[in-house]
Amino acid sequence: MKRFSQFLLLAIALVSGIVFQSQAQVATSVNPSGFGDRQFSMDTIFSNKRIRDDDKMYQISVWRRIDLREKYNLSLYGSGDNKSNGIINNIYKAVVDENALEVFRDENFTQPLSIAEFQENFWLSANGDSIFVKQLYYLDFKEDFVFDRHHSDLVFDIKFVELVMPSVTNANAGQKTIGFIRYKDFVNYFKYHPSARWLNFQNISKSLTYDEAFESRLFRSVVRRFTNPDEALIADMVNADHPDPEMQAYINSLAFEYKLLEFENSLWEW
Repeated sequence: MKRFSQFLLLAIALVSGIVFQSQAQVATSVNPSGFGDRQFSMDTIFSNKRIRDDDKMYQISVWRRIDLREKYNLSLYGSGDNKSNGIINNIYKAVVDENALEVFRDENFTQPLSIAEFQENFWLSANGDSIFVKQLYYLDFKEDFVFDRHHSDLVFDIKFVELVMPSVTNANAGQKTIGFIRYKDFVNYFKYHPSARWLNFQNISKSLTYDEAFESRLFRSVVRRFTNPDEALIADMVNADHPDPEMQAYINSLAFEYKLLEFENSLWEW
């Protein structure tokens, strides 16, 4: 009887040890930030993707601008004359009517805007005149171009979106930032929104949510800036004596796009 009791206690101890070990060591492929000897840091504030910082073998930040007036971007701009079903107006309603999105004054997200301040930035130009939603046709965003070694994949990891009032709309006083919104908040709100959609004018039943449209890259954008020592815009890098600096800035932007494309295409060439 004594021998049986000792055997039973030993069996219980072994089983308990196995259970404890299985709970303590979570497979990192299942739960990258789980328990275990290693803890993995990742961006859980801005990013909608779960990419571990240790797995970023290559990363460069890119600032882009979507001009909603372009034919390819009309699905985001909305329909009709007032563009009430477009992305700009839907963001406005999410901030003001639903109080669902937090807006900031700066891209470092240190200065939050009140709803009243956001409304003033949104509706009033530099000379105090009211504007229409359709006059807000710039949507900027920042993303990281990342090679994720864990999944052996290149990823466009969007960090935030920026609403911008064009200079023409702003009484020709220069463009004005209306506000910055974390991309993760943007996705979480619009992912299951009943009506806010990237509009498929060829088949309205197949319109997409905004996160699906951005993930599928269903927009045309222009690179305005990329990681550089001076934190300069591409336009600022053009020689001031150039006969057509605006066109040269656009050409340089395209050249950078082709550089990213070439990097992606040649990644697996040995």
